[in-house]
Amino acid sequence: MNPKIFFTPGPAAIYPTVAQHTQVAFAEQIPSISHRSKAFQAIYQQTYENIREIFQLPDDYAVLFTGSATEVWERLLQNCVAQETFHLVNGSFSRRFYDFALLLNKMPHLHEVVWGQGFDVSQIDIPGNVEMICVTHNETSTGVSMPVADIHALKDRYPNKLLVVDMVSSAPIPALDFTKVDAAYFSVQKAFGLPAGLGVWLVNRRCLEKAQRLESQGQITGTYHRLTNLWKSFEKFQTPPTPNVLGIYLLSKVTQDLLNKGIRQMREETQQKADLLYKAVDTIEGLDIFVQNPAHRSEVVVVANTQGNAAELIQKVANQNMVIGSGYGKNKTSQIRIANFPATSLGEVEQLVEILKKTVLLN
Repeated sequence: MNPKIFFTPGPAAIYPTVAQHTQVAFAEQIPSISHRSKAFQAIYQQTYENIREIFQLPDDYAVLFTGSATEVWERLLQNCVAQETFHLVNGSFSRRFYDFALLLNKMPHLHEVVWGQGFDVSQIDIPGNVEMICVTHNETSTGVSMPVADIHALKDRYPNKLLVVDMVSSAPIPALDFTKVDAAYFSVQKAFGLPAGLGVWLVNRRCLEKAQRLESQGQITGTYHRLTNLWKSFEKFQTPPTPNVLGIYLLSKVTQDLLNKGIRQMREETQQKADLLYKAVDTIEGLDIFVQNPAHRSEVVVVANTQGNAAELIQKVANQNMVIGSGYGKNKTSQIRIANFPATSLGEVEQLVEILKKTVLLN
């Protein structure tokens, strides 16, 4: 029986080298080592150095580990905000960050557009009291991507406000200038092709200093996973509680694999595969590209409207050992989502396109 090829937006296809790295990890008993040991410190340090090279992080950045990217929403709101945030919302996940701010009794400002649309940053006016601007580079629910230049432009206009970027389903594809970003975060089960259970928080010293000020003013910023505690442990390449040691080890290995391949090559291949997928969706009768503005189309999550029930199409594609994702939320039955992550090759994308052509015509 042929193995299935996953084009789901998360959990996603496992990176091809992960199985081998996992075998080595268990042979070397990596899951059993202490997070206070020199062996773990070496793993953490290597992961940090790899991530720093991939993203070209400045010297004032830490790489911290959480249980998920969702947890980072809480950490940012508790540690870096006294009262006011500003949220650019165009889908379910960017909206959820806004909802978290409400739950934590902050005063969030909402700038929302309809699903499938991006933002005109020249029309965005952020109030003076806002402390943190929250943007999503890639909205997983809709396949809308915010151009990197627009993210940088917001920081240029509002240099004194913290700018944080959700890269959950796009890291490590976008080439952000981290001198114009104060924090970013992602989960490993998407574009990094790892099993779920690990969030990664890239955060600079400006955020740390804000947390320190809030703590000095009596604000509760959390417990073990408050930013000041995470940073203190990071300086020793340790974590406050016992982390997902296996996940961090595998991340160190996959990031090294990506570096060995070449980050530029990975990004060029991602664009090549995205072009192929969008061309296919645009030309296959029965499918339509959801995001109308090409400048706002995601490279990594291609969303298509379907004629008829999407579930039937997804099942027919699955019968050919190709697994694609359903639409999200209100669009579950009328859309498909195709992940375009580094774990899937150009050849596999070409196979999927041929299957889609045949399947849609027969649907």
